[in-house]
Amino acid sequence: MSVQSDIGLRFNVNVYFKDPLVAKSNPAAKIDVNFEVPWEPGISDGPTSARFAVVDYDSSTGKLEEPARWDEKTSTFLSPGGLDLNSNRGRSSPQFRQISVWATVQHTLDFFEGGRGLGRRIEWGFDGNRLLLVPTAGYGENAYYDRMSKSLQFYWFMSDDGRVNTCESSDIVNHEFGHAVLDGLRPYYYDSILTETGAFHEFMGDLTALLMAFRNNAFRKIIVDQSKGDLADAKLLASLAEQFGKAVNDQPYLRTALNEKKMSEVANANSHTMSQVLTGSVFDVMIALLDVRKARELDRKKANPTRRLASLDQLFWYTIDHMQMCAIQPLDFLPPCDVTFRDYALAILRGEKITNPVDPDGFREAIFEAFLKREILTEADRAVLDPTPVFTRLDLAVFHSIDDISASRGGAYRFLDDNRRGLLIPPTADLMVADIARARKLTTEGRQQSDQIVLQYIWKEEVALSGAEFGKFNGERTAMHCGATIVLDQNGNLIHWSRKPGTEVLGTDDLRKAERVEGLARRSRFLKDLADRIRLGMIGDSQFSPLGVLARAIPPYEVSHRDGLLTFGMAPHFNLNHDDDQEVGGRQWQISS
Repeated sequence: MSVQSDIGLRFNVNVYFKDPLVAKSNPAAKIDVNFEVPWEPGISDGPTSARFAVVDYDSSTGKLEEPARWDEKTSTFLSPGGLDLNSNRGRSSPQFRQISVWATVQHTLDFFEGGRGLGRRIEWGFDGNRLLLVPTAGYGENAYYDRMSKSLQFYWFMSDDGRVNTCESSDIVNHEFGHAVLDGLRPYYYDSILTETGAFHEFMGDLTALLMAFRNNAFRKIIVDQSKGDLADAKLLASLAEQFGKAVNDQPYLRTALNEKKMSEVANANSHTMSQVLTGSVFDVMIALLDVRKARELDRKKANPTRRLASLDQLFWYTIDHMQMCAIQPLDFLPPCDVTFRDYALAILRGEKITNPVDPDGFREAIFEAFLKREILTEADRAVLDPTPVFTRLDLAVFHSIDDISASRGGAYRFLDDNRRGLLIPPTADLMVADIARARKLTTEGRQQSDQIVLQYIWKEEVALSGAEFGKFNGERTAMHCGATIVLDQNGNLIHWSRKPGTEVLGTDDLRKAERVEGLARRSRFLKDLADRIRLGMIGDSQFSPLGVLARAIPPYEVSHRDGLLTFGMAPHFNLNHDDDQEVGGRQWQISS
């Protein structure tokens, strides 16, 4: 990084470590003066870059703020009056908020697309290449990602301590950006009505906030010093959106990774509450990985008393780096629709086996136990720890070269269509390639992994809505999404295959029987969850405000007509409030207070 800075490929932008409240209560974690973002040739006023554009419009006042000015000679942003926005005086200006939001997401996207992340470019879940950033979208206690207006919206409000700008919290910015990233990677999650899929979206927001806090060297040192190596007591690191939580809920955080929730305790909870189980699980995994490293160092010391032990700071950094990679890289292994927490846990274990097949330290066992404790995995899943070949070959009828498959969606479709039986795809299904991408990822040691060709495919299975439980939709027809994500290496070896089957699976062998059983269970759950949403008055007609920021009453689930069928799914926004499930069924839904 320092070399890139020296030659101008990165430049400095000051941002808050966490948010203004943390800065006030913990001066050591105030302003990150070493925060750097990648340089691009097209950076301009706004800030505007290849993937982002700031539009500072306040819908509550109708005011459009002047943009921050880009000084190409010094690679710095200035206020309209020429003030350096990295200076102390510059931090009180609207333009500081503009560059803070932009720099935060620019930095985070750079991580996601790098080799220690997904190792490829990420597309958005909407048409277009720039995500709009609105630092002061209006008055309200909220912030959200909105697919329809292609934007991240950040509100402001007054608290007892003065004005709170949600855009100044790196946690909130990264949380909302996490939604945008996941929507780009798996856009069909929007078409799910499962609470668990919505909860995974919320988890992805919290995970992004946590991991980006971990990546800050100075902040990580503060955590190590404060926690004395006991991450279970690292409240500063585990707490999200401190200022927002205190102002809105009168608690020291909006949500926290330090919780002990289990799946059985959140069966009827909303998606925000359910997401805490998975967020807590990932924090448990991080603690477990650190404990394994500590124990390994002590064993080495016993074997060689003269050996110098790695410092706690070093062990913490190795663990954070490991956690980031095993949490983010397996996102490519997730199914294209109706994701569950179990899908994610199995994807992490699979990714760990690929990068560390021998696993002499027992990392996979530690990860499994963390998910088992939270009831995300069960004892029946322990078979994933059994020794098996890392890679296998698919038994297919027609061979296609990996270059032909990865070259285009057309090439990928021919591969799928020619091998429907072997890939468990119904012969009459109207198959669609959702995405095809080629990723080049690194291991924790910085070694190049085998290329990963990530192929997502989808089809729809029609479902009749018959019964009084479906209310005004009784007698209509809708569709359940089915499909899979298949990941191959550059030699055509199977890396991972995550399926969401339908009920039409031809054949009598054990695999096809199991697929049909799973498909029937999926349809039963789909109909039950849909009936529950209808009963609670949670489904409304699709609504859209071109400006995004002006939308007020939006239900958590929407319905529209598409291709002669009813299409149900999540509303096209994700917000920080908890107005998204049974706890508030039947009320006027609001995305900002």
